Amino acid sequence: MALAALFGAVLTAPGATADDAGSAPEQITNGDFAAGTAPWWWTANTAAAVTDGRLCTGVPGGTANPWDVIVGQNDIPLVAGETYTLTYTATSTAPLSIHTNVQMATEPYSTDLSATDTIGADAVPVTHVFTASTDRDAAQLAFQIGGNDEAAAFCLDDVSLRGGAEPPVYVPDTGSPVRVNQVGYLPQGPKSGTLVTEATEPLPWTLRAADGTVAATGTTVPGGVDPTSRQNVHTFDFSDVTTPGDGYTVEADGQVSETFSIRGDLYDSLRSDSLAYFYQNRSGIAIDAALVGEQYARPAGHLGAAPNKGDTDVPCQPGVCDYRLDVRGGWYDAGDQGKYVVNGGIAVAELMDTYERTLTADGAESAELGDGALRVPEHGNDIPDILDEARWELDFMMRMQVPAGQPLAGMVHHKVHDAQWTGLPMMPHLDPQQRELHPPTTAATLNLAAAAAQCARLFAPYDAEFADRCRSAAEAAWSAAKAHPDILADPDDGTGGGTYSDDDVSDEFYWAAAELFTTTGADTYRQALLGSPLHGDTDAVFPADGGMWWGGTAGLGVLTLATVPNDLTAGQLAQVRTVLTTAADRYAAQTEDQLYGVPYAPTGQNYVWGSNSQVLNNMIVLATAADLTGKAEYRDAVLRGADYLFGRNPLNQSYVTGYGERSSENQHHRVWAHQSAPSLPHPPPGSLAGGPNLTAPTSGDPEAAAKLKGCAAAMCYLDDNGSYATNEVAINWNAPLAFVASYLDDAGDGAGPARSCRVTYSSHPWNTGSTTTVTVKNTGTEALTPWSLTWLLPGDQRLGHTWSAELTQYGRTVTAAPLSWNRTLAPGAEVDFGFNSSVSGTAADPGTVKLNGRACTAG
Repeated sequence: MALAALFGAVLTAPGATADDAGSAPEQITNGDFAAGTAPWWWTANTAAAVTDGRLCTGVPGGTANPWDVIVGQNDIPLVAGETYTLTYTATSTAPLSIHTNVQMATEPYSTDLSATDTIGADAVPVTHVFTASTDRDAAQLAFQIGGNDEAAAFCLDDVSLRGGAEPPVYVPDTGSPVRVNQVGYLPQGPKSGTLVTEATEPLPWTLRAADGTVAATGTTVPGGVDPTSRQNVHTFDFSDVTTPGDGYTVEADGQVSETFSIRGDLYDSLRSDSLAYFYQNRSGIAIDAALVGEQYARPAGHLGAAPNKGDTDVPCQPGVCDYRLDVRGGWYDAGDQGKYVVNGGIAVAELMDTYERTLTADGAESAELGDGALRVPEHGNDIPDILDEARWELDFMMRMQVPAGQPLAGMVHHKVHDAQWTGLPMMPHLDPQQRELHPPTTAATLNLAAAAAQCARLFAPYDAEFADRCRSAAEAAWSAAKAHPDILADPDDGTGGGTYSDDDVSDEFYWAAAELFTTTGADTYRQALLGSPLHGDTDAVFPADGGMWWGGTAGLGVLTLATVPNDLTAGQLAQVRTVLTTAADRYAAQTEDQLYGVPYAPTGQNYVWGSNSQVLNNMIVLATAADLTGKAEYRDAVLRGADYLFGRNPLNQSYVTGYGERSSENQHHRVWAHQSAPSLPHPPPGSLAGGPNLTAPTSGDPEAAAKLKGCAAAMCYLDDNGSYATNEVAINWNAPLAFVASYLDDAGDGAGPARSCRVTYSSHPWNTGSTTTVTVKNTGTEALTPWSLTWLLPGDQRLGHTWSAELTQYGRTVTAAPLSWNRTLAPGAEVDFGFNSSVSGTAADPGTVKLNGRACTAG
């Protein structure tokens, strides 16, 4: 057989012909490369890309063995005794002898086909027919193109391997048809579930405690066919049960749910775990085992230690610029190791929002985000740990800004990543590829303007120098974006990394103007806000088909304007808050109307790539509306969204690693890749899977193409390391998870925040500014010794003369502490103090005021 192959003959198994292959099942995925390069792979000493519809790669000269350079595809099923026909065309700029093997993918690499083909400049079809010697679940097709003295350019096309049996129809393991939140329910919150059943009449259900005793009974409510899953379902509700406990189950239709808890501290660890995700995805720093455990520790990535070329001296793509930048730091974006400003922008903003909520929301607590609370190496610097984490990304984003004196100074490079797609798995410190800066874009520039403006106000109390640097970068970016308002990312710039193209940057302009106005109070940004066509338009800011995402960021501006004290008039503020609550009303209604209670209802059930992040971003809108209004219906809608994410969904799948009995554990990542490389770990707890994606089967994702054809929208998901279209992790997906986890943990038992103080804040004009009197009453049952009151001032307001308390101001944060004579605030007692400020006329309402960290009722 080998001798015949050496002379280019067609190899034919006894009793079989090449023509027999035409109707046989196809075992190769993306053999015409119409979907890009996936799932093809190649050795690290070359790079491949699709050129003119073919997969082309450079073959280095002077290699010793054929297997020194390989292009291949894995996960090919073979059935013993079945006949297969392999066909392909290939060209080479220099005569090339290649070894074509179908073999085991691991040692000892036993072969079912081993042939040698001579390839030249003409694309001559090659055919081999062979019979599989044994069953193989995951064989490998390997084109071994090394062992030649002369370098060459090799191109491959029309690869087909037909034969064997049709692969079995994929049927997901959905476990019990009784679907609940596998983490649990808050004692005072809503508690509902979904039952998949063929029955059309109501069915009895029973809630049992861990010891088997009956805690509640009822009957299901038939809901008909759920369009997102094509399942016939019933719903059930046990909200009246408030007794805390673990090990609860629901039994219905002869089936039993996964166990769950009813407790007020369900999400305490999720807040920390979801934020630890970001430290573990930092670039440019060693990940410390003392913080994350031995299995997740690794050397610093992309700092230039061989074979790694690093991010400390990165050139632009050819023709883009003639300078190099140090763009170390930041977070790796997702399963790949690129760094994208437009994805980093929304992610870092939502981390800062998580912290800023502790300054503005009644029920938010800051202690669990403070210095020493999280798994970051910056402990002991007197800066909240969550801001330390945000700074790692902000610093990188500012490094991506075009330097002064260069063309497009002040603009921001869109992204930096490898020249070709990084292999899987790949530790970042071992990545040998050249990193490249991609062109600046208006969208990236506005992402920096917005995020850095928020940075300026939040870091002012802790690091004035860094806050000033953020403000300068934000204002420079805004000016550059105004001067270059339509430099858009190239939608075809997808070699080596995602394109993140965006042809509408009106939302980024709105977001950046909102953050700059809130931080500075400058009229320039006020006019940009009020003049935007998005201002006051709920459907434009929070589209009905989705909501906030990296390409639709106006909602981030609305969240800031609605919650952080600013210089909008009362009427303008009311308009902004109406935009927010109108969107929240829509999402809350979705949780009531949909049979799985999810606050996400795209037209035609078009669940998008990263649909779980859309669910979470909608939950942020609901949580913010709950904070602003105190309405239980918004809080309950957030909790129903959590139910969906943690198991009350068509797949009975918790999408967060380590949370729930059936949680995702094989998310797509180049380091957390245990399924692909057993020596590597699973993703750590608190990592969110992207979730169902209706377009996954046609996205180029090989696992989705093989298993999810024709899937119902909410069923288009695989917990598989290879399924990047459904199971990738990403910074802009874990960021809203961190916000929501913090909200859920702050919710306690679900009854709403307890208040034990009342504050009256009144002001009147005085000279060129204003005079304000603050009255604080302790409405609780315990004396406060000492007491401390904190709140935020809008814009650039500055305090002048103060009396009856020690007032300090850091940026916009004001803290009032007692003097020696009013140090104790007894139950029922009041204390008055006051200050003059630079605001002309009546000072704006400060919003939330907190006494010893707990929100007070407005007087």
